[in-house]
Amino acid sequence: MLDHLPPDAPPHVELIDGSLVMMSPQTAFHMLMLRLLEQSLKPTHELVVAREMAITLGLRQRPEPDILLVKRSAFTNKVTTFKPEDVHLVVEVVSDESRDRDRTTKPIKYSNAGIKHFWRVEEEEDLQPVVYTFELEPAVKAYVPTGVHRKNLQTFIGFDVDIDLDLKQVIG
Repeated sequence: MLDHLPPDAPPHVELIDGSLVMMSPQTAFHMLMLRLLEQSLKPTHELVVAREMAITLGLRQRPEPDILLVKRSAFTNKVTTFKPEDVHLVVEVVSDESRDRDRTTKPIKYSNAGIKHFWRVEEEEDLQPVVYTFELEPAVKAYVPTGVHRKNLQTFIGFDVDIDLDLKQVIG
């Protein structure tokens, strides 16, 4: 269904539970957070950062996370969607319109698909991000919290991550 949308369709559309979900226009916070994460994530030579690309979780499930870390071997010039087994990390930056999907619906779908790491980013006040990090507990296919990060995101996801969360650095 998504592969056959007309060219004038909105640029970012997800398939959630068989329904097309149009993305609302992004806020400055959302744009800055994506830029910061895309520039700051330094994966291993086996992984690459992708932005706003779909994951095919099934016939009725094709969410489009904000940031992904995917296997380099799965990242080709013609790819439009990734398989869950090729995804190492999914990041959702929460907006008013996506809050329920990003907090409840999508994490359950990602964990059921076996995606090992999930981060949820929210704005606390005046462009101050808080990042909630989760890791898959494989026996129950559910995410367990690994941290709540303000000002600095330090965690381990198969490699060390250390990101200064001050968005002023990406404004210029």
